[in-house]
Amino acid sequence: MSHLKALKLTSAVPARATADPVQRSREKMIAALAEQKQMAEAKIAGQAFTPTHVVRKKNAEGVRVEVEATKRVRQGWFTDGNGKVFFALRYAGKTIEFAKDKNAVEIGELSALPKVIDTLVEAVRAGELDAQLTAAAVERGKMLRKSA
Repeated sequence: MSHLKALKLTSAVPARATADPVQRSREKMIAALAEQKQMAEAKIAGQAFTPTHVVRKKNAEGVRVEVEATKRVRQGWFTDGNGKVFFALRYAGKTIEFAKDKNAVEIGELSALPKVIDTLVEAVRAGELDAQLTAAAVERGKMLRKSA
């Protein structure tokens, strides 16, 4: 007990960090755009893009262990019949509309895609897509509640 007497004991409760849902959605979108940029840069360089994440699985003995597994990332860009490249942004399982009836950005050539993604990251940081991200998250929440 003499060791505890040397310490200053008190009653304390950790402060709960208030998670701002708007800031959280911005951070998720910026992380997704960073992955898209890495994927585009790998495609331009002709390299394979294989991101990984940690998953928990049971091993042969039945013990849960953390294992790195390849992560499935959907390609955000597509090509039309004329060969033009477009980039569509998805959040909460829904394609985001940048403006009324405008759901994609025309890129032209794949080599211009990383610069466009940087511009989209700046738009997300500035809060220009907050309304669309919030609406998509609310719609996703309604969809999940109906099925539960």
